[in-house]
Amino acid sequence: MHVPAAATVDPRVKYKNIVLKLSGEVLRGGKSGDPIDAATLEKTCAQIKEIHELGVQVCVVIGGGNIFRGLNGAKRGVDRTTGDYMGMLATVINGLAIMDCLEKMGVSTRVQSAIPMNQIAEPFIMRRAMRHLEKGRVVIFVAGTGNPYFSTDTTAALRASEMHADIIMKATKVDGIYDKDPKKHADAVKYDDLTFIDALRQRLNVMDSTAFSLCLDNNVPILVFDLNDEHAIRKAVLGEKIGTLVHS
Repeated sequence: MHVPAAATVDPRVKYKNIVLKLSGEVLRGGKSGDPIDAATLEKTCAQIKEIHELGVQVCVVIGGGNIFRGLNGAKRGVDRTTGDYMGMLATVINGLAIMDCLEKMGVSTRVQSAIPMNQIAEPFIMRRAMRHLEKGRVVIFVAGTGNPYFSTDTTAALRASEMHADIIMKATKVDGIYDKDPKKHADAVKYDDLTFIDALRQRLNVMDSTAFSLCLDNNVPILVFDLNDEHAIRKAVLGEKIGTLVHS
């Protein structure tokens, strides 16, 4: 079996080892309304391929909100623990979709699950994940942390700390962090960069509190940016001014 060699890192690259946090919602189709829209999935994977070809080591943490969100289930009477496990399974579906799309683009990929499901994904083993990255593979982490009551934001913060990532890149549908909701307030002001302490003090909704604390304690910066720009992730890894950077 051919094992892909790790790519040479492009000298322009600022962040060589990243955790890309994708919400499940970014895969949802606009016009089609499908939970996983084929065109949107392809565009997202094309961006991952683009940075992989620069030699960047890429870990992906994917949410499941396009299929099922545990908190929303709790509002409809689903037990919170059960709902969270349902949400974790939704992330597995999304992770497999990304894997399939990337591999069709010629990018070698591995899916690692925090909940054992040996027929469809490897178990999460930190050293094995690191070895995959060294061999030039994209690693997709699914099933959250494997525990209820923890979000996929927390998974991203945890995996970034474990994998010694340079940064968490949080791709959203907004072009950064604002002092208030830009969809509701025309005078909302966007921040180019923020310290963790300022974000905490102003109660800005960067990530949930558990995830944010992990990033703060382990000094993992977070870049929040808009995925709708078709070269957004490439611009981010090259250190161009994009989105909002939260750092210590």
